[in-house]
Amino acid sequence: MTLEQFDSMVSSSVPMGHRGQPEEIAATVVFLCSDAASYITGQPLAIDGGYTAS
Repeated sequence: MTLEQFDSMVSSSVPMGHRGQPEEIAATVVFLCSDAASYITGQPLAIDGGYTAS
C-alpha cells in the first residue's frame, strides 16, 4: 500500500475528511495546559476528527 492509498483510506473513514495534522493535536495540548482548561480533570479526549463518534 502506498502512502497515497493509505491517506485516502484513512481520510475516507474520518468524518472531518482528512487525517489529523500535528498542529491540530498541538492546539489541543496547548489548550489543556492553559488556564482555560483548569477545571477539566480526568476526562479522556478523543482528538480524531469524529472517528470514534461515527
